[in-house]
Amino acid sequence: MTILRVGRSPEPFSATGTYFDGIAAAATQVAVTVDEDAQALVGLTDSGVRITWPLTDIREVPDQAGGDQMLLQLSNDPVQRILLNDHSLTPRLPNRSKRPKVTKRGPLIGWALAAVTSVALIIFVLVPTMANQLARFIPPEGERALGEVTFNQIRSALDQTGLNPVPVCDNPEGMAALSKMEARLQAALPEEQILTVSVLDHEMINAFALPGNYIVFFRGLIEKAETPEEVAAVFAHEIGHVVSRDPTRHALRSAGSLGVLGLLFGDFAGGAAVLLLAERLIEAHYSQEAEADADVFAHAVMLDAQIAPSALATMFERFLALGGDASPFVSHFLSHPTLGDRIQAARDATPAGFDAVPLLTAQEWRALQNICD
Repeated sequence: MTILRVGRSPEPFSATGTYFDGIAAAATQVAVTVDEDAQALVGLTDSGVRITWPLTDIREVPDQAGGDQMLLQLSNDPVQRILLNDHSLTPRLPNRSKRPKVTKRGPLIGWALAAVTSVALIIFVLVPTMANQLARFIPPEGERALGEVTFNQIRSALDQTGLNPVPVCDNPEGMAALSKMEARLQAALPEEQILTVSVLDHEMINAFALPGNYIVFFRGLIEKAETPEEVAAVFAHEIGHVVSRDPTRHALRSAGSLGVLGLLFGDFAGGAAVLLLAERLIEAHYSQEAEADADVFAHAVMLDAQIAPSALATMFERFLALGGDASPFVSHFLSHPTLGDRIQAARDATPAGFDAVPLLTAQEWRALQNICD
């Protein structure tokens, strides 16, 4: 005797929901049922639109509102939606949670590469070009204000306690020695520069220039130098950047690049941008041409000031030997692979038998090295 087992037929399904056609802003009511023969969800909206959605093509979209409703879409239609309160349709949808197949992957990759290329062109080509042009038109008072604000930001950014900015050293005897050094270099400049020279009470071995004729030394550099001529060599090099307005162009390029990144990733309009800009200016990596020009400028000024340009080579070698302890300063001066050429150029710029005139007395040099006491 043979017993035939008949499969149980699915329960009939009918429900009322909300239909979004993805074109009109207003939703319409829809009454839906399952057509067993066509294996499709069929319905008619209040506005007279007939829908036929194959069950195998229906996907469920997460309900971002209450999470208690069933939001459906077609795998090949990104805009139409049906919102149901009845979840009993779930067993009838074999591909409900299956991700739609990605088609036309090639154009997507092409668009992504085009977007990345566009951003790279903006940051590395357009922003530097615009910065170079804009730097020519910034009035002196605007450049001065930019330098003053940046200087204060750097002082705050370097403070480890979060309570007070890094102090500016003002020991009278040390300041007098620094002013004497500046006067010697100023007398050798092609044109007098109104400089604001400061020493920050920080152990970092570094010196840098800011927009508006600011030149900043760190206590660590002055303490590690063995002669006042080494400090003067750094001084003359930074004056070269000031005269060429390299800090202004660098600040504009950095700010422009951070602005582009901020538009893409956010959180660059506030404190993060300030800290990054301060860091970029402290560890400014100028172009190889700008660094070479600043060296040549320093050689000429030092010769006219009766200071041996070879002090610049000695400074390079001394701080390179310090290695990791001088990383910010080294990265500032040694960011290009032509260091040996720059050392040799500084030595070659010193004529044979050059008669250098001492820059500071021993007492003045001690006062300069203790300028932060």
